[in-house]
Amino acid sequence: MKVAITGGSGFVGRNAAQLLEKNGHEPIPLSRRTGVGLDDVAGLQAAFQGCEAVLHCAGINREIGDQTFAAVHVDGTRNVITAAQQAGVRKIVFMSFLRARPACGSGYHESKWAAEELIRRSGLDYTVIKAGVVYGRGDHMLDHLSHAFYTFPLFGLVGLKDRLIRPTAVEDMARVLVASIHDLRLSNKTVAVTGPEELTLRIAVKRVAIVVGKVPWFFRMPVWMHYAFASVCEGIMKVPLVAVAQIRILSEGLVESSPPAEPLPEDIAPTIPFSSQQIRRGLPSAGGFSLRDLRCCRSTS
Repeated sequence: MKVAITGGSGFVGRNAAQLLEKNGHEPIPLSRRTGVGLDDVAGLQAAFQGCEAVLHCAGINREIGDQTFAAVHVDGTRNVITAAQQAGVRKIVFMSFLRARPACGSGYHESKWAAEELIRRSGLDYTVIKAGVVYGRGDHMLDHLSHAFYTFPLFGLVGLKDRLIRPTAVEDMARVLVASIHDLRLSNKTVAVTGPEELTLRIAVKRVAIVVGKVPWFFRMPVWMHYAFASVCEGIMKVPLVAVAQIRILSEGLVESSPPAEPLPEDIAPTIPFSSQQIRRGLPSAGGFSLRDLRCCRSTS
């Protein structure tokens, strides 16, 4: 079975492609790197030819130039739907965000919700996956936390009180995405996907620090200060330590879907705990941030 994957060179898309290939299917990874962007309906249609399903995993967590939330999440999704319809694709699986919703004052949340609505009204067999925080080798969470611990002796926790999260291992997320292609129980459903373990953000971050072997002094910082810090990071870093949209995400917690979505069947639900062993598997090479991470510095590679 051929399955196209938008965002195929990204963190989740790569893992989904690997699982599809392992199961004997033919993944077709698509991204701007492969020459097929979300703004190219003709290119998408050509790539979708012969595909039974599309895993729509493309997305951004900050806006750069013409890569806005509306352009990528809304217009891009509309183009994916049009191309899928024209190519005769049977199924579309869309990876959204756990708390994506309308009229909440966040361009990220609202654009993801608008994309969900386009998918649900597409007339295609669909599964909308409202995902929480996903971690693993090559992610932003473990990668940036690790580098931060090697760089800074202090770590500011988001907000003045604990927020709960349920981290999802990327292996579990890839398994849910692939299962959504053919499992009839997920046909035309919007489902919430979160990890099996509920813990505070502070405990989760401290677990990572302990595995890294660099435990900073933790302190609480008001959300508005994190927004200011994130704005600076977006302005000066190629890949920001933290983005403004991520502050909004972390300040709300990542446990329950908003609006409520259906739970996954138990035999599909994530099972991998946020353990030291799993964290260690996902860590990047040891080291901190450097001048090469700044936008003003050209890469020497």
